[in-house]
Amino acid sequence: MPFYEYRCDACNHNFEALQKISDDALVDCPACNQPSLKKLISAAGFRLKGQGWYETDFKSGSKRNLADSGTSDGASAAGHTCGTGCSH
Repeated sequence: MPFYEYRCDACNHNFEALQKISDDALVDCPACNQPSLKKLISAAGFRLKGQGWYETDFKSGSKRNLADSGTSDGASAAGHTCGTGCSH
């Protein structure tokens, strides 16, 4: 469940609330009890870095790398840069 930031327009109280995505936005300020809350837009709490997910990230044991199957020279399909119709 994500955290959402709120600010009260009546008393300028700022706080975070842990809510489900499907929950309605909060309305009443916990500090002054006025129906003056506004949901703030803020940066995400995580950042995705790197090249992405790989086929082998969650494989174990006897599961093989399907991208390498069928290549005769040992080059992986992921590293192949030729276009369609290439003879590699």
